[in-house]
Amino acid sequence: MTIAPNPPKIAESASWSEERERLLRTRVDQLGLKLEGTRLQPLVRQLHEELERAGIDLKPRVFLSDEWGCPEGVPVIGIPFYLVDERLSRLEKEVMETIEAESDEEILAYLRHEAGHAFNYAYRLYETEEWHALFGPYSRPYREDYEPNPFSRQYVRHISGWYAQKHPDEDFAETFAVWLTPSSDWRRVYADWGCLPKLQYVDRVVKRVGRTAPLVSAHYDERDELSYSIAEYHERLAHAPVDVPAYFDGDLKELFHAGPRPSEGTRDADAYLRSVRRAVVGNIGYWTGLHEGIVRSLLDHFAARCTALGLWLHADDHEATLVKLTAYATTLCMNRLYKGDFVIK
Repeated sequence: MTIAPNPPKIAESASWSEERERLLRTRVDQLGLKLEGTRLQPLVRQLHEELERAGIDLKPRVFLSDEWGCPEGVPVIGIPFYLVDERLSRLEKEVMETIEAESDEEILAYLRHEAGHAFNYAYRLYETEEWHALFGPYSRPYREDYEPNPFSRQYVRHISGWYAQKHPDEDFAETFAVWLTPSSDWRRVYADWGCLPKLQYVDRVVKRVGRTAPLVSAHYDERDELSYSIAEYHERLAHAPVDVPAYFDGDLKELFHAGPRPSEGTRDADAYLRSVRRAVVGNIGYWTGLHEGIVRSLLDHFAARCTALGLWLHADDHEATLVKLTAYATTLCMNRLYKGDFVIK
């Protein structure tokens, strides 16, 4: 990435609101960000050590990008730039409401997944008939909104949202990640699963090519990767809100209360929804695989309708309401995932 000769310095004494606005206006490639010396460096080192112990000479280079991923066909790994700076991580969580892979354990899981892509690309495994027979056509359209089967045993489980079911390329990367994870015990865990032959393939192909030279160069020029401001980055990656018709007023009145309310011991339903939204959206996205932006739009719609309807709840009903809300929203999201709309007509 391009580093400005004199990257702008953020005054330590500035309030967070001032610093936040200054960061949003700053180009990412002018912040002087680097992987070295951060909490990520030992995690990348651990990935490389795991690859070495597994019999793989390939040690994919890791660079700072705007998201997790490998450039298609190139055995290098992009990791989100905000993970190397606590201020940027805080800003990411405030604006996007979540961080994709925040803990060391989650970051390692993603690194192993991306290493699977890198290994696939380095040896062009996706061009072979054996790979196609196990994982499917690499040319299959890549869709962000896919329809996972949570009960399928034809795929390993690694990243949330049944990610292996998204595309054959992701299926291989997830399979590789499970195979690589030291604690996975994949032979026992997946002994009676339909995906076992995929894991055995990874084990077999690593023994065959792991110590040989890659077929594909790891050259990738990322100098223009982050040549925009952080505000522009958020605009580019934000999921457009989904228009949700006012179908649910009657159900919301069953979840909450309408009309006169006691003078004490109550809370506005819209404020309650906003307080639990992050947790509800994260859990539904995790278990259904539906894009969190779509789930967030539904919860935002609920909150707006609760405001318009003047709904409220008793303070001691928070936990029971959360269970009902999560079950109700999950049902609507499953309709959206498999039938194309929140309401089946």
